[in-house]
Amino acid sequence: MRLTLIAFCLGVWWLQQQPELPPARWLWLLPLLLALLWLPVFSHAVAEFTRRLGIALLCVALGFAWAAGRADARLAERLPAPWQGVDIALVGVIADLPHANARGERFVFDVEQVTPPHAPVLRRVQLTRYWPRGSSDRVARMQAGERWQLTVRLKMPYGTSNPHGFDLEAWMLEHGINASGYVRETPAPQRVAARAATPAAWIAATRATVRQRIFTTLGDAPYAGVIAALVVGDQRSIPHGQWRAFTRTGVNHLLSISGLHVTMIATLAGWLMASGWRRLPRQAERLPARQAGLIAAVLAALAYAVLAGFQVPAQRTLFMLIVLALAFWGRRQPRPFTALIVALFVVLLVDPWAVLSAGFWLSFGAMAAILWVTFGRVALPDKLRGWVTVQGAVTLALAPVLFLLFQQVSLISPLANAVAIPLVSWLVTPLALLGVLIPSLWQVAAWLMAWLGAGLDWASSLPLAVMTLPAPGWGAAALALVGTVWLLLPRGFPLRVLGLLLWLPLLFPLRDAIAPDHFRAEAIDVGQGTAVLIRTANHALLYDTGASFADSDSGERIVVPYLRAAGIGRLSGLIVSHDDNDHSGGLRSVLRDIPTDWLLHGMPASSPLLDDVSPARSCVRGQHWNWDGVQFEILNPRPAAYAESRRRDNDFSCVLRVSSARHSLLLTGDGERQTELELLESGQLASVDVLFAGHHGSRTSSIPEFVAATRPEFVVFTLGHRNRYGHPHPHVVARFREINARLLRSDAAGMIRLDFGEAGVDASQYRPTYRRYWQTQFTQP
Repeated sequence: MRLTLIAFCLGVWWLQQQPELPPARWLWLLPLLLALLWLPVFSHAVAEFTRRLGIALLCVALGFAWAAGRADARLAERLPAPWQGVDIALVGVIADLPHANARGERFVFDVEQVTPPHAPVLRRVQLTRYWPRGSSDRVARMQAGERWQLTVRLKMPYGTSNPHGFDLEAWMLEHGINASGYVRETPAPQRVAARAATPAAWIAATRATVRQRIFTTLGDAPYAGVIAALVVGDQRSIPHGQWRAFTRTGVNHLLSISGLHVTMIATLAGWLMASGWRRLPRQAERLPARQAGLIAAVLAALAYAVLAGFQVPAQRTLFMLIVLALAFWGRRQPRPFTALIVALFVVLLVDPWAVLSAGFWLSFGAMAAILWVTFGRVALPDKLRGWVTVQGAVTLALAPVLFLLFQQVSLISPLANAVAIPLVSWLVTPLALLGVLIPSLWQVAAWLMAWLGAGLDWASSLPLAVMTLPAPGWGAAALALVGTVWLLLPRGFPLRVLGLLLWLPLLFPLRDAIAPDHFRAEAIDVGQGTAVLIRTANHALLYDTGASFADSDSGERIVVPYLRAAGIGRLSGLIVSHDDNDHSGGLRSVLRDIPTDWLLHGMPASSPLLDDVSPARSCVRGQHWNWDGVQFEILNPRPAAYAESRRRDNDFSCVLRVSSARHSLLLTGDGERQTELELLESGQLASVDVLFAGHHGSRTSSIPEFVAATRPEFVVFTLGHRNRYGHPHPHVVARFREINARLLRSDAAGMIRLDFGEAGVDASQYRPTYRRYWQTQFTQP
């Protein structure tokens, strides 16, 4: 049975790797393949192996078909393209805990009614409601479980697209979100009912009530967000600074609804029920205390999982507990590995897209590692040694996955977890849950977390707290996992240390070298904004850092993860073209997480972004340097420009030209007509191979004279999908088309890579090259 379940799961995973959904006509073959199930068991070894292999392949096909059918049905519910940007009236229920910030609030909305009648049928959308200026305190806040009537403008699911980056479209598909958009204030949103009469609404309202009580009781306590995360699964309430410390120390799994917490609650509930049941002789005669405890354990685990949002770790633990409880109920020998595989099967049966989430791999991987080093061993170690063995096994087993997904592993995780696991699992979490009945216990739990948090903050600041590596390939990660399995074999197996050899491709990856006199430019997809990484043989320069948002920024969410994945542990230089948010918003995060030799900028000297930044200098025409045979030059602004009080912010943009013996690249930031005229008057302009269009293709830039002087072979527009500015302007696009330039757009291409080598400029686009079936594709201009 285990082989067939694993084969089914492999089929589900295989479907998620497809660029397009397969046609349905091949499914008629499955009934024919089912005949394999009626083949008798063969006595001949080869014939029996062939039969089992055929059944395994059949299960792979069934998993593939199941996931394909689910995906086809869910994609059919998406918002059609013609309905983007159209006012649609919706009636529905707030389905999740709204997340508020300084600009507005974001929430998931379960749609019950759509008008006009011919509008597309939508089931679930993600909406943002922006606060009217100066009136956020007077606006009625959205509450989970309420029914509202809203007028919205929607767009199809779409997100930034970079190697090793977060896939928003996959996340929306998994959560059944058909579109995203914002709430119109005209006509005004209306609350129809304080609580909808549905089970989902009742659960959402209960979670919201508990969260509100937590924050009311704890007030400004620094770890109130952690208590909310442990009780109702609201991880967004944890401040970024705390979450960063938890991640760097490897205890972040404890601050979500982990399987460990669910198991602990189930164990406690089962023990209490069994102990009390034994004191009721008549009831114990009808139902043994052990079975009563099993029922209580499963029900407690189910209740906690539902209260916490039914996340993948909670699902895995709940399904494993059910399988083990059934084994104990039937007085059979429990098989933990079988329970884990059944849980894996059920999770993917319910949610075929779970394989796309990091939590899926980390949750099942950690449990598999624990079972591998604990069950079936002849001699059991003492408690301390067993604890050390389990912690080491989990750290070693998850390291390849963490390097693959996040490119870093906490080296102090075993020590940090040795303190955090018993404290959080056996003290903080029970107190937090009991606080639902006795709110004063939340204050005790928050005090304990504050004590733990202080230690984790100190540990996270240690120089060797985290090990970072470039993103490995799937092959290197798989070899390291095989090596881990070999290393963790029981004592007595020969040459276990040779498993370390399989780690070498992961620890010492092959680098994509750039030859001297050549360079590479990568336009990282940050949405409506700019972030360009320029690399030579031994140096790396980042030009702009994307935008900041109310609760995060592109530097933290997109740029830094990509730099780590690309193996950029240090920046030789950083240029922030000017003060606009979509170019400078991620600066502080980049400087915090990536060591940087120097900063050039076109920002005012009084900008708060420059506080405590050294060395930092203003861009001035004439600055130049040479890295590995590649010339870098600042062409604008002029030194006198900083004294011009009426000069527009965009025209302070640092204009950078990068050139080798054969090729050149020009970046002008948001420079407008004045910048381009100054460049023309300076006599510095010449034709270039690649031009990053000024101001994202706005009509205030790329004047005809400038286009004629540069005559680029490639023009790159860095912009967001359906941006509200209408970039790029059709007139600008027409000018570049007239000179037969090849146009590249980050909204359609994702990350754009440009290699400047002997054979010319080689341009590649991430989104079309590494597409998946759920991604929305758009034709470039």
